[in-house]
Amino acid sequence: HVQLVESGGGSVQAGGSLRLSCAASGSAISNLYMAWFRQAPGKEREGVAYIAINGGTDYTYAVAGRFTISRDIAGDTIYLQVNSLEPEDTGMYYCAASPYRSCERLVPATSLRYWGQGTQVTVS
Repeated sequence: HVQLVESGGGSVQAGGSLRLSCAASGSAISNLYMAWFRQAPGKEREGVAYIAINGGTDYTYAVAGRFTISRDIAGDTIYLQVNSLEPEDTGMYYCAASPYRSCERLVPATSLRYWGQGTQVTVS
């Protein structure tokens, strides 16, 4: 059973930065497709970025150029560096994963098996 634990959220002013972390246990992240999602109050959960098993990455249009997803395979942790934050980036940020070996696209939330509890990002 894979467990994911997010951290690093907080309250920042517009233009600020945060580094979100997601620590995995129960499986090496080298065997997992992993992604970050976010959910604002009253809105659906949306995919933000993914990192495939082969290391490929991509981002949703709204964050491309501002957010960077990366991973530390030895530490079984992925990160989301969020820069140039805007109030529209406010929401709960979730880490998710599934053992998809050949997936290289941002999949819907319903497709992912494992989820963390989330970390709140508030931009004012």
